[in-house]
Amino acid sequence: MSDKDLISKTISHYIKGATSGNGDDMKPAFHSEATVFGYIGDDLFSGPIKNLFDWVDENPAATELNANIASIDIEGTVATVRLESDNWSGHKFTDLFTLLKLDNHWKIMNKVFHLHK
Repeated sequence: MSDKDLISKTISHYIKGATSGNGDDMKPAFHSEATVFGYIGDDLFSGPIKNLFDWVDENPAATELNANIASIDIEGTVATVRLESDNWSGHKFTDLFTLLKLDNHWKIMNKVFHLHK
């Protein structure tokens, strides 16, 4: 598989977790020390990636989610991905991920998001 295909597969774990409402389904996409940052309204949502997994577990599954990888940019062992997600329980998100290739596996190291109004 190409790096682009492997990265898309990594992002598919994230999407699966969103649609299932199960943070454990997302875990394969992320490095254990990954972080998340973004605003929900005026409140900063930030910290270790476990915060995202807990949030997914505590909220309804996004069964009607329409997620689309808008771009993948790869340079050697690093990559960025822009994911557009419509109808995550009625909300639209833009996610920007940074990934690192570790032992031939791409892992998300950081997620920064924007919640559209």
